[in-house]
Amino acid sequence: MFKLNLKIALRNLWKHKTSSIINVVGLAIGLASCLLLLLYVSYEWSFDKQFKGSENVYQVMTNFVDAKGNIQETGDATSNAIGPAIKLEIPDIAAVSRICNAGQQLIANEENSFKKEAKYADPDNLKIFNYEFIAGNPSTALNTAKSVVLTERMAKLLFKDGDALNKSVRYNNEIDLKVTGVIKDLPANYSNTFDFLMPWSLFETLVDWVKRPQWGNYNWQTVVRVNEQANISSINAKLKGIIKRNNEDATDEAFIFKLSDRHLFGNFVNGKSVGGDIERIYLFIALAVGILLIACINFMNMATAKSERRAKEVGIKKTIGASRASLISQFLTESILLTVISVLVAVVLTEILLPTFNNLLNIELSINYYSSRYWIGILSVILLTGLLSGSYPALYLSAFNPIQTLKRKITRTRVIPVSLRQVLVIGQFSFAIILIIATLVIYKQVQFIKDKPVGYDINLLAEMPQDGELGKKFDLFKTELLKSGAVTALYQSSLSLSNSGSSFWNFEWPGMSKADKDVIFNQIATTYDFTKTNGIEIVSGRDFSKSFASDTAALMLSTSAVKLMGLKNPVGTPVKYHGNDFTVVGVFKDFIWGSPYFTDRPMVVAFSKGWGGQITMRLNPKNSLTKNVELITQITKQINPAYPVDLKFVDDLYAKKLQGERVLGILSNLFGGLAIFISCLGLFGLAAYSAEQRTKEFGVRKVLGASVASIMQLLSVSFMKMILVAVIIGVPVAYYVMTKWLGNFEFRTVISWWIIALAIFGTSIIAFLTVSFQAFKAAKANPVDALKYE
Repeated sequence: MFKLNLKIALRNLWKHKTSSIINVVGLAIGLASCLLLLLYVSYEWSFDKQFKGSENVYQVMTNFVDAKGNIQETGDATSNAIGPAIKLEIPDIAAVSRICNAGQQLIANEENSFKKEAKYADPDNLKIFNYEFIAGNPSTALNTAKSVVLTERMAKLLFKDGDALNKSVRYNNEIDLKVTGVIKDLPANYSNTFDFLMPWSLFETLVDWVKRPQWGNYNWQTVVRVNEQANISSINAKLKGIIKRNNEDATDEAFIFKLSDRHLFGNFVNGKSVGGDIERIYLFIALAVGILLIACINFMNMATAKSERRAKEVGIKKTIGASRASLISQFLTESILLTVISVLVAVVLTEILLPTFNNLLNIELSINYYSSRYWIGILSVILLTGLLSGSYPALYLSAFNPIQTLKRKITRTRVIPVSLRQVLVIGQFSFAIILIIATLVIYKQVQFIKDKPVGYDINLLAEMPQDGELGKKFDLFKTELLKSGAVTALYQSSLSLSNSGSSFWNFEWPGMSKADKDVIFNQIATTYDFTKTNGIEIVSGRDFSKSFASDTAALMLSTSAVKLMGLKNPVGTPVKYHGNDFTVVGVFKDFIWGSPYFTDRPMVVAFSKGWGGQITMRLNPKNSLTKNVELITQITKQINPAYPVDLKFVDDLYAKKLQGERVLGILSNLFGGLAIFISCLGLFGLAAYSAEQRTKEFGVRKVLGASVASIMQLLSVSFMKMILVAVIIGVPVAYYVMTKWLGNFEFRTVISWWIIALAIFGTSIIAFLTVSFQAFKAAKANPVDALKYE
């Protein structure tokens, strides 16, 4: 029976080539789109879940609480003291590791040197994350201070054959380390990534003050592995008050949160997770399902549209004894066969498009053909799509009355005044309109944030880390760069201007209340020419100057800091900064340091020669960019030969802040366009079959004197009515959804009338042109061809 159904299915697909091609193309594009989106969803969903026992790994979080008991914010920053205390006090915690993100650091051997991502961690880190060791012993790899664990990629960079175990490497051109382990490369969707990992004991050796437990210094992260039967609520109850018990002045609270949930559920309000990027994942899942449904709807519409052509076949088969079940089986076989062909085309399309897709999103997605989950998924998609797209046509066609079909009198009693085919077309285009409006709103929001004043002159601004000799010889470096003409100004600072990363509290000023000690301020430590280089606007007072010897104990405040502190005449105000006496010498206009979507904390910029780390330069506009980079590279190599030159442009770094919305915009544009294309493909097929069914009618009308325009109108109006209904449904839904999405941002655009107008106009024009092509073709046909057999 199956063999016969397969033969009939193949014969029918070959006989009706046009509809088969439309179905295959529509389904293949829908399936390829769905597969690409689900690959991305899988990538995001599997963050920090790839290692054994990930379900038992938690991160220590901190609720920063003010004097009134209100939680100001929640973050993953912890002190260096809480890890050992947790291990000592809570038996349900099996392993604890402190982690320090050291950033890009120099690692070299005699032949090669690279700046790569480095981290320090306690030995328990290897028990928590269960890295796959290629060489070395995970039980002892971080037990000695002068040891290092490399990733496989890092080992191959340093040693051509990758054989690095027990060999020596030089760290930051100052200390030799022994390679005690090589691990498999870490996946990109992993929060604890690094190129080489060093023991915490080495960190304490290099930075002496790290040895001392400091409960008020939140500079690190702490992760734990809990026992399998551990009660998380019980552990968090024991953690409550642990900071206060060890630091009387503290009001902050610690708790643990599952590490694998941080990526998608990382937004906290009042110490509770309230979602996060998971909302974006839900959106992509809806987009994937929606596109696939549109493709399935096309199939259903095409199958039912050609029902009259198949009616005689159904009637004859029923007359000679075919049961309804056998007919349903036949039509489902056709549907699944079409789906199998579409899936094969979709997989090929996915492989072709995957590199471009990865490049657009700056990620590394791949299909694992050796995974049983992948093939189970593909088979599930084939069955689900085949049954979904073929079920209605199968039930519809198999229900025809054989006498009526053989007399060519097919009538269906309608409970409602519209056919399911019309409902499906309306559904398709409603979804397409929602996607168009969503895409335009996302684009407008990204542009709104892009056009929002940054607060400093982002163009021709470059920065590099203050590595090696650049820290000791900054004055020489500054003199040589200015003399070369490559830059017009530069300064050193504790942090990059483009990325936030340091805050403090216990700031003191005249007239403050007790609760004001808990206010969190952002901070940057810098030297001379800070505002001259970056173009930040001074509102009152001045920048730091060599003309004033007292500026070694000076600081500047942002306008939001002055407002919060209630200072009427801030310049000259004495303050206490980290317990030391400072004087306010200037007030600058707020600039974007953290997220461009939300108001940042008030900021303090303090003078400090010893707190370097970053060099920021204003490039000379009179020279070409290439010449400036060449001069900077040449001078940097002369002064700091051991390190590679790592020059970055601030406008590029700032653009990364918009990466999340950029991804959303790209995917909405790409798959929104595909959804519209698939919808129009179905509409094209429907119009073709509608024109074919009405050939004789059009022939009679033309003989009686009907014009081409009137015949085109007959065919087009019915379809345009459906588009109108789709507009009435789609616009309010899109407006509601995008208004809710915009509500996630403090700084946001509005949904302009032109967005809705453009979506309606665009959809209508595309649909009209699609239908009009077939309508014109039918209207121009010779009426003799339609009537000669009557």
